[in-house]
Amino acid sequence: MTIPVLDWAENATDPLGFAARLGAVCRETGFFLLSNHGIPDRHISDVFAQAAHLFALPESAKRPLSIATNPHNRGWAYMGSESLDETSGLSDRKEAFNIGLDLAPDDPRVLAGAPFRGVNLWPDLPGFRATMLEYFDAVWGLGVALLQPVARDLGVPPDHFAPHFTAPMATLRLLSYPAASGAEGEIGAGAHTDYGALTLLLTDGAPGLQVRPRGRDWQDVPHMPGAFIVNIGDCLMRWTNDIYVSTPHRVLPPPRARQSVAFFLDPNPDALVTALPGTGAAKYPAVTGAEYLQSRLSATYST
Repeated sequence: MTIPVLDWAENATDPLGFAARLGAVCRETGFFLLSNHGIPDRHISDVFAQAAHLFALPESAKRPLSIATNPHNRGWAYMGSESLDETSGLSDRKEAFNIGLDLAPDDPRVLAGAPFRGVNLWPDLPGFRATMLEYFDAVWGLGVALLQPVARDLGVPPDHFAPHFTAPMATLRLLSYPAASGAEGEIGAGAHTDYGALTLLLTDGAPGLQVRPRGRDWQDVPHMPGAFIVNIGDCLMRWTNDIYVSTPHRVLPPPRARQSVAFFLDPNPDALVTALPGTGAAKYPAVTGAEYLQSRLSATYST
């Protein structure tokens, strides 16, 4: 079985056909490659270059930016601080850096201590902040646009999801995996499903990412230059009453150092996640976006 490729340009010329193709993929594998997405190559190359500068900094420069210093899921996660596979006991062999919706220190939501409403932490690197925020906004827009064919496929108005993603708990996550050391049992990122609605991922082409569709063994996710790897997260699976599938995936220790850039599109904190109309009796109780994300993150960090 291969990971399907969808052409985003077809959404403009054949929106109903694209929605049907997208829906079939989301019911079967929950993973696809998205070509012709419209994000300029310049944005992508700049983000990867700035991420490389960040991870090359000495630990003394990254430690003050630690994700452990704030409750808002922003900042630097050091090697071994996460365990995505909650059953194996293995720590992930990677570094990460999280960037959220950019809010000012005097934003009323920040001052009130609202969930996932903190300020971003920024390294002292020329151009880093501007590059990341430009990319954040571009992929946020693409993710919300992708939810229109999702809505069409599920039989609700195309703009059904839009009000729930006006100020999302989205996270732009920069990731750095060192080359495999050869030690027994190491893992780049443990087997897991993503927490949000959609994930839009770019990699530098180094292998390692694998997916396990239902009833099948692990398989490599191919690299298609310029294309996003898109997958359904648990929040959207819950929203669709399990019509769409959130598929387990992992990152094996790569043969060479590997970088990737993930954008996790979670809804607004107060978005009510409940079974969509027409999907049958709800399998899960209604929950807010913030409550659901917090429940998932709390199991991820070892420190």
